[in-house]
Amino acid sequence: MQSSFFYLYLYPMEYPWHQYLMASIYVLAGAMHFIVPKTYLRIMPRYLPHHRLLVSLSGLVEILLGLGLCFPATKNSAVLGIILMLTVFLLVHFYMLKGEKESAGIPKWILILRIPLQFVLMYWAYSYIGL
Repeated sequence: MQSSFFYLYLYPMEYPWHQYLMASIYVLAGAMHFIVPKTYLRIMPRYLPHHRLLVSLSGLVEILLGLGLCFPATKNSAVLGIILMLTVFLLVHFYMLKGEKESAGIPKWILILRIPLQFVLMYWAYSYIGL
């Protein structure tokens, strides 16, 4: 009985390959917050306090949510967390459209395309609820 608990709740089940792809993307994206924090510090909205802390926390959250997608006990919570995180990240995307300094040198057309991409990513995550 106990072994089935550990198998069902602690070990990854066999999910579709694209769910593991999504998990990998979030783990990698989160790790990048620690590898190249200056990239993320440049795009932090000025009105938010403690930029370095927020960059680290958002990276950690991305890693944890990505890992959470791989386990039955945490998958649905991770999906909801990803949707919430992407909603919050919309603030950064809109902030980057404010001006040249805020855009961190990224072309405006890319910044504009990132906004609908957030909604595509939210839908992609939502598609894993109940699997």
